[in-house]
Amino acid sequence: MAEPAAPAGPSPRPGPATPGGTEPTGAATPGGTEPTGAANSGGTERAGAATRIEVLPLAGIGEVTPGDDLGAMIAKLGAGLRDDDILVVTSKIVSKAEGRLVPAPADPEGREAARQEAVTAETVRVVATRGRTRIVQTRHGLVLAAAGVDASNVDTSQLVLLPVDPDASARALRAELGARLGIRVAVVVTDTMGRTWRNGQTDVAIGAAGLAPLRDHRGQTDPYGNDLSVTAAAVIDELAAAADLVKGKTSGVPVAVVRGLGPVAADDGPGAAALVRPSAEDMFSLGTAEARAAGRRDVLAARLAGDELSDEPVPDPAVRRAVVVMRGQASEPDLWRYVRVSSPAARRALTELLPGEIDTDLVSRAPVLLVVFRTESMDAFDLDDEDPEMIAAVLRQMDGIACAADALAAEGLVHVMVTPGLIDPPDPVALGAALDVPASWQFLGAIAAGFPAHPVVPADDDPSDAYLER
Repeated sequence: MAEPAAPAGPSPRPGPATPGGTEPTGAATPGGTEPTGAANSGGTERAGAATRIEVLPLAGIGEVTPGDDLGAMIAKLGAGLRDDDILVVTSKIVSKAEGRLVPAPADPEGREAARQEAVTAETVRVVATRGRTRIVQTRHGLVLAAAGVDASNVDTSQLVLLPVDPDASARALRAELGARLGIRVAVVVTDTMGRTWRNGQTDVAIGAAGLAPLRDHRGQTDPYGNDLSVTAAAVIDELAAAADLVKGKTSGVPVAVVRGLGPVAADDGPGAAALVRPSAEDMFSLGTAEARAAGRRDVLAARLAGDELSDEPVPDPAVRRAVVVMRGQASEPDLWRYVRVSSPAARRALTELLPGEIDTDLVSRAPVLLVVFRTESMDAFDLDDEDPEMIAAVLRQMDGIACAADALAAEGLVHVMVTPGLIDPPDPVALGAALDVPASWQFLGAIAAGFPAHPVVPADDDPSDAYLER
């Protein structure tokens, strides 16, 4: 397909490109000559990588308003565009053209309140919160600050939201450019995001059409003969970041052209949605404080029935870490002892000694069987005893058992109370002999624990009619 005639380029001047069409010294327009030392569009690839590419600003777009035909605006400036060019477009002008604007007061406090309200409306899940800053997941699946709601490069009476469907926007823009210019291009729609573990922001792709979002190197070998088993390059994110170098944030150049990467695809492809990692596969789906809070709630959800323990062995270090937590949280921690009963003989003896109806199968097969003692005995508990000191002592016993169970849950273990020892404890001499502990130790209870046989389902966030406020 023949390339359209290139327009005459403007005279270069120092400084960034402006909407009027001037360009920085050393830059090139899509139809002009390349600057000294710039990469050209050789088009060939080296082991799947482009040999040289150009990244060119497309200046002169001007202000975009709701209802504007963005494809027509770009096509008017893109007479020098070629087959296989990649148009990298800032999402803000896509949103403006699609009318994704919300009104906001001009005063700073009112504007911030409107921004927070818009963030809430665009959020499907809060990942982390620090002061006014919210890292959230949007309905697109994107995780970013403020749900992409932006107050920059827009009139002070408005805020800009992300496009409803950035992939659909990219597909529509690609189709219109192809129809108007008679060429096959690809389109990447970008937004600015921060990165976990790193300071600063960079542009990433939130929409794409006409190229594969990932370049999968799995199954290939590197120059040293090592197999590449997990490497997949996020090509459209790399394009977004590269294009931002010529677009900038304050120069009024919202579109760039990347040339020389190689042939674009005949079809639109899966789009940028293919880069969104599902929450279930995300190892960092919550901020630190939020993850800790969720963990505390999940401890309560881990109180399952004994027949829901898996047979998977529990490493001793996990139990030891739980014991450290138990002792730190229980009343009078120096008086508590936690005996892990592992040998079949000791478990059989314990089964015979424990009072009442107990689940003998649970005692024999639970990966962890933990017996809780106090080294200093308290008086036996009498159900009719109303002495406040005795009641307080019993509550301390119960507190120690609860700490033991919840500390195990913090290690990802579910737990079941085999038997409490508050009312009818086993014979201390026989129990001491069976477990090789002093007969003076007071038995407080036994807990079975293990990994869950199936995922623990947290309680519903809505307590419904169980919660009352007066």
